[in-house]
Amino acid sequence: MERRWVALGAVTLGTFMTYLDNNVGNVALPTIQRDLGLTLSGLEWIVSSYILVFAGLMLVGGRLADVFGARRVFLAGLAVFTAASLAAGLAASGGALIAARAVQGVGAALLTPTALSLITQLFPEPGERGRAVGVWSAAGALSMALGPVTGGFISENLHWGWIYLINVPIGIATSALALWAVRPAFARVRRGLDLPGLATSATALLALTYALIEGEAAGWTSAPILGAFGLAAAAGLAFAAVEARAAEPMIDLSLFRSRRFTGGTLTSGIWSFGVFGIYFFSALWLQNVLGFTPTEAGAAFVPMALLMGTVAVLSSRVSAALGIGRTVALGMALKGAAIFMLSGIGADGTYADVLPWFLMYGLGGGLLVPLTAAVLDGMPAGRSGVASGVLNVSREVFGLLGITVLGAVLTARQAASGGAPLTAFLDGYQFTLVIAGGVLLAAIPVALHTLRADRAEPPVAEPQAATAGSAN
Repeated sequence: MERRWVALGAVTLGTFMTYLDNNVGNVALPTIQRDLGLTLSGLEWIVSSYILVFAGLMLVGGRLADVFGARRVFLAGLAVFTAASLAAGLAASGGALIAARAVQGVGAALLTPTALSLITQLFPEPGERGRAVGVWSAAGALSMALGPVTGGFISENLHWGWIYLINVPIGIATSALALWAVRPAFARVRRGLDLPGLATSATALLALTYALIEGEAAGWTSAPILGAFGLAAAAGLAFAAVEARAAEPMIDLSLFRSRRFTGGTLTSGIWSFGVFGIYFFSALWLQNVLGFTPTEAGAAFVPMALLMGTVAVLSSRVSAALGIGRTVALGMALKGAAIFMLSGIGADGTYADVLPWFLMYGLGGGLLVPLTAAVLDGMPAGRSGVASGVLNVSREVFGLLGITVLGAVLTARQAASGGAPLTAFLDGYQFTLVIAGGVLLAAIPVALHTLRADRAEPPVAEPQAATAGSAN
């Protein structure tokens, strides 16, 4: 096997670890709450502290990869995430656990954009890159399948700390594999850090993420939330002003001259808006309405995730036959249609009613993998880190916005229905499914227009490289 495919295995394993950590913990939250005596707010911050730091620092992680080399930053991210996982698993208080989760977010912010940057460098040929991204994406789908089931098993049979401690041997093994397989052979780019750009972008994203996470609980018109939105807007304007004058801007605006990059990033954001909230609310629906246990609810997602992972690996062949735009549009159509069909299942529904539409949803999800490859196509090594960071930030921010908006719609619909609690929840859930399905269908024309290959893309310039052979 070529060494670069082993390197892809290391990159994929690192990504799998971060995704598994995010999926495995939710099932164990009630156990953690009882053991550490946490309030509901404290419990929420176990999840929110990770998301806040992760989303807020992803652009920073991408820039660091472009300046210092993707290999170095990937290994640093692994070290931070592994050490923080050990601290989280051994935490004896809610404060210690929340702090460790925030540090995990730092590690993930270094790992995620760097992983895609490494794939871009390892596989410069578009066809091979598409297959590599398919393998990488399949790891995310596999984590969706294994995460809830693993979390359920650990919470029922072991100490909850093992949901974080399992990352330690994975992190050590991944680091050893990456040190051997990922060659330090790519030239670094001679670029400054753009500290004003780093500071203003991180401030804007941290403030916006905080407002979206806490807005419902604190009140959208409360002083802290309005202040956070105001800070996000001010920092965003400052970032734009800084970047317009910077000799070496953090985000080169030439990226957005690429129709594929801009349209693909927008399509990815719309997709995240439509589906992030559905995962969260569907778990509640399975348990509170259809009567599944937490472990059964986790297991219900396994066939969908496995199909998604299988199709992800094969999606490059589909896109080669249909074109990326048509493939992504088909994936959006399948996911949207599946969501619409799920909205018709009542309180007496069974898993046999749910399974066909979960499988259709998984099939559509696997076909969306070429979207990531399309966004990264044409990105030179010196831009791939920030390009990956922009893509991932759009997904996280749009996804949080989707959870916020769909959650508000569900709450309002529940209140307006006036029925019994379960009936009111079902009515609100079904209404949000219709909205989410419509959002996904709205992304189809965007994908068809921006991801077609009928005209040449303007080139994205490669920054000046440092001396050849500089270690990454």
